[in-house]
Amino acid sequence: MVNGNRILSIGEVAKRSGVAISTIHFYESKGLITSTRNASNHRQYPSVVLRYIAIIRVAQRTGMTLEEIQKTLSAYQAGAKLNENEWKTLAAEWQAGINQRIKRLERLRDELDNCIGCGCLSLKECPLRNPKDKLAEKGPGPQILERP
Repeated sequence: MVNGNRILSIGEVAKRSGVAISTIHFYESKGLITSTRNASNHRQYPSVVLRYIAIIRVAQRTGMTLEEIQKTLSAYQAGAKLNENEWKTLAAEWQAGINQRIKRLERLRDELDNCIGCGCLSLKECPLRNPKDKLAEKGPGPQILERP
């Protein structure tokens, strides 16, 4: 125990979190979680790391990038348990991004409906149709789906 937190080996973290040891190493290399070393130079983690890994995995499932997750988590003391106000702030920030993703996914779902059956993007009623490449003037990428 350190500061009232149970200390876990990397194997315990992997078993309890359900992620591979290589994933734990990867998260650590990206600055998403931290460890200390014991006298034998083995990684050890405070038990709160399990919460961080759960947060990371849920955020990834919503489509957030590791960079977005790291940026948000870096605002808090590494390895510290988030208090209620910190969690509300983090959640509010992520909810805005999730709502944007939902909007884009709904648009994609609704606008692909007419052309997904045959896969031909030359249909006149297809919402993704881009005659004479007019959308190139607006910049690269999927301009129709990224509109406000």
